[in-house]
This record gives sequence, C-alpha cells and structure tokens, in this order.
Amino acid sequence: MRFSSRLMTVLIVAVGFSDTGVAQSSRTDSPPRAPSAQQIRERVNAGTVGLAGGLLEGAPIRFATEIARVVNESDHVHVLPIVTRGPTENVNDLLYLKGVDLAIINTDSLEEYKAQVPQIQQRIVSIMNLFPSDLHIFVRPEIRSLADLAGKKVNFNTQGTAAAYSGPLIFSRLGVAVDKMFIPHPVALEQLKRGEIAAVVFITSKPVDPFVKGKWEDGFKFLPVEFGPKFSDYYVASSLESADYPNLIAKGDRVATIAVPTILASYNWRPETPRYRRVERFVEEIFSRVEKLKLPGFDPRWKELDVKRSAPGIGRSRAAQNWIDRAKPVKQSELSR
Repeated sequence: MRFSSRLMTVLIVAVGFSDTGVAQSSRTDSPPRAPSAQQIRERVNAGTVGLAGGLLEGAPIRFATEIARVVNESDHVHVLPIVTRGPTENVNDLLYLKGVDLAIINTDSLEEYKAQVPQIQQRIVSIMNLFPSDLHIFVRPEIRSLADLAGKKVNFNTQGTAAAYSGPLIFSRLGVAVDKMFIPHPVALEQLKRGEIAAVVFITSKPVDPFVKGKWEDGFKFLPVEFGPKFSDYYVASSLESADYPNLIAKGDRVATIAVPTILASYNWRPETPRYRRVERFVEEIFSRVEKLKLPGFDPRWKELDVKRSAPGIGRSRAAQNWIDRAKPVKQSELSR
C-alpha cells in the first residue's frame, strides 16, 4: 500500500509537469496576437504631424514634401504635407486648425496677427530657418528711384503668395504709396514690357528665371533697397549680384536689397503635452537626417541650411534648442576635467 501510494504520487507529478510543458509549448508556438484597430490608430496618430506647406506652385510646398520624404523613412514619425493658401494663412492654420503641428511661414507673416494675438511671438516658435526670399523690385527704364513709383501701377503677384503679402508691407515701411495690382507675374511682365505698369515685385529665392532667361531692353533694372532699422524686426540684408543676373547687372556690381526668411515653425506647446512630444520626435528625426536633404535630387537651397542659424522676430523651439545644445562639440578643456 505504501509503495502504491508513492507510485501514484510520482505519476501525478509527472503528468502535472507534462501538462505544464504542453501549455508552455502551446503558448510559445502560437502566433502573436494582432494589434487591435484602436492600438493601430493610437500608434499612427502619436507619430503623425501635419505640415502646412503652401500653394502648389510655390517653394514652401516643395520643401514640405522633401521634409516628408526624408523623415518618413523612419518608423517613428509620419509627416503629412498639406497644400494651403500660402505663408500668411499658414500662421492661422498653426494657431487654430486641427491636425496642423508645423508650418512653413515667412517671418513677417507674424505682423498681421499682432493685433488679434498680442503674444504671437511667444505662441509660435522657429524650428529651422530654411531659406531667404529676396526682394526684387524690377522696373521700367523711366523709373529711376523708389520715389518714382509713387502712384504708379506695381504688381505683387496673386493673393496668397509671399510677394502679395510682404510686398505691400515693405512698401508701406518705405513710405511709397503705389497702385497695387495682384495678377499672375507672367501676365504682369508682359504688361511691364508694354509700359502698362511701372514695376513688378518678386519675393523669392534668386535667381528668378524670367530675369535670367527673358529678353529685356536696356534700362530695365532692379531698384536698390537698403537694409536698416525699419526692417530689422523681420528681415535680413541681402543683395542681387551680377552672377545672379548677368544680363541685368554689370559684372562686379551688386544691388542692395532685403530678404524675408522662410522658416519651419511650430506652435509653442508646453513640454509635458502630447503635442509637444510629437513635435519633439519630429525635430529629432529631421535634425538627424539634415545631411540627406543636401544630396542630389533635393532642392539645391538645402545645401545652405544650418540648423543653428536663428531667424529674426521669432524665438527658437525648445525641442530644437535642446537638440542643438546636445550636438555642440565638446571642448578639449571640458574633456580634461
């Protein structure tokens, strides 16, 4: 009886271990459970940022698309470029539109919002200073100075473009009241040749194709605009060189002008919020991949990008500043401590 009892106990324990092994094997061999629709939705949305670009024909939407092309190589962040009505509207989208985390804007776009949003320069911050958009005031031969344009027809391109917003603002600061027009520049350039209007104003990166490839009679020229205190809040000094426009500017000469910095901006979220963390993840990805944007196949202006360069009139994003601080080279004196 005692032997039979022991044998029964051994058999029971053995069966118990056998069942455990079978259960463990079953759990090991079974495929992992697929994530639920809710889990997928949360993961996708946590890593997605909406980027307000601009008009289809403009440089900002091209930059937004190239940013997405590089950042979306990562599994951590998904950038959605958005076609919008231009850099000024992008400020409005960044402030109020759901799903917009980032926007490409011109620094002087903030001027329009000062009255309705007194703390605008604390609510929107810069991530990267992308490229300068140079002011080109191109005039007929009989126009010799800015003062000559007073009361005359000047075209600022179509509404929603940088020229349509920044151009009149700059002329107001110059104290020159003109008869403003907002028609497509190709149409305006033909009117300029026929003498129907006195000037066209482009605000874009140089060189501009119509001035490089177009045929212009003697006397057509760019008017100079000197940088000074009246422009120091949002603008930077620039110039148009003979290398940019060899048929319009004599070799070795230059025409002083100003430029509007075009920047990548975000809303100034508090660091503990999910929206801030989303933007922070984006900053980590884009800053670590900037060199890819400088490769052939991307806009040549990326080659001039320096993520440490600040922009006038707007503070830097905390996430961007943190990345820059971490990337600073360690001095030899610090290593020896």
